[in-house]
Amino acid sequence: MIVLLCSIDIKTAGSLSLLVSLPTMLVAFARYSRDSSFVVIRENIRFAGVMFAGSIIGAILRGLLVGVIPELVLIPSWPWCCWCRL
Repeated sequence: MIVLLCSIDIKTAGSLSLLVSLPTMLVAFARYSRDSSFVVIRENIRFAGVMFAGSIIGAILRGLLVGVIPELVLIPSWPWCCWCRL
C-alpha cells in the first residue's frame, strides 16, 4: 500500500514493513504465550501447518517472480493513485 500511495521503492517499503511487523509479532507472541491462547493452535495443528506452508511457498514464489514480471504489472498505475505520481 505504501508503494502505491507514496511511490516508495518496493525494497524500502518491504524493509519498512518488516521493521514495523517484526517487533509487533514478537510482543504479541510474548503476551499470548503467557496465557492459554496457543491451545487453539495445538488443537488445529494440521490447519496451522497448511497455512504456514502456504505462506512460505507463496513468499518464495512471489520473490522469484519479482525479477521476471515487469514492474508495471506488479505496481499498476491505478486511477485513484494518480496524485502519488505528481
